[in-house]
Amino acid sequence: MEKPRVVVAGTLPAAGLGLLEERFVVEQARDGADHGSLLARVEGAAAIVVHPPTPVDGRLLDAAGESLAVVANFGVGIDNIDLAAVRVRGVRATNTPSVLNDATAELAVTLMLAAARRVAEGDRIVRAGGWADDDFLGRGVVGATVGLVGFGRIGQRVAELLRGFDTRLQYSNRSEKPGHGAERRELPELLGVSDFVSLHLALTPDTRHVINADTLGLMKPGAILVNAGRGALVDTDALIEALRSGHLAAAGLDVFEDEPHVPAELRELPNTVLLPHIGSATADARDAMARLVAENVIAAIEGREPPTAVV
Repeated sequence: MEKPRVVVAGTLPAAGLGLLEERFVVEQARDGADHGSLLARVEGAAAIVVHPPTPVDGRLLDAAGESLAVVANFGVGIDNIDLAAVRVRGVRATNTPSVLNDATAELAVTLMLAAARRVAEGDRIVRAGGWADDDFLGRGVVGATVGLVGFGRIGQRVAELLRGFDTRLQYSNRSEKPGHGAERRELPELLGVSDFVSLHLALTPDTRHVINADTLGLMKPGAILVNAGRGALVDTDALIEALRSGHLAAAGLDVFEDEPHVPAELRELPNTVLLPHIGSATADARDAMARLVAENVIAAIEGREPPTAVV
């Protein structure tokens, strides 16, 4: 009997790829983010493994056909997947939550520290053969008020990591999350009292541009914004203006609205720390994500409930 075929759009670490290759015919489409190229490859596939930038829509699902059992996201975000299109076709969709909590939370704290202490700016000065003068001042995280916008698994892990900095923790969230040493506030109030604001929301129509000209205006003068969540949570043009004007002291960003494109106006600002979406990029986290992708695919093809199904 012919083995089911799995199309991997992009790459998958060996920890998961090997599990799939033991059971299925695996085809890697390294140009997987290209929608047109992927459309031509998926006919007859039982599973498609995608990275979050890869759009999964009705056209892709129909190109695969009735053989398709599951679309497995190599990442926790699912805003690239048309969930309604998946449901109506009876296909499962999965993601990789929890296993990347530590890595992403660590990076959010890293961005907070790097932006506060002007690490990227200082690095550029030294590499150019210069040295900082007595006016090269940053700010401390110890004792600061930190506002966490979104308080799911990753936001809660950030709160845990910040305890050693003796920060005053605030969070905004749809529901109460007791037991983390943080005080729940409505978003406008949180923005008004926080020295640092860190974003940990899923991207939905309701959260798109949750940080915009109006909400940036509510933030304390000299505050620092960190985004290791989703790029479109922030209105980029409004953020650039707030950084240029000095209303915000700095921003630390791992994600952008139109990845991998980052506007020149943002890249040219000295008071930014900009990273290429590496929140989950530790060897341990990526291996765990790959294994979870494989477990989801195997379960769905075998007719069992995938461990981390979203549909």
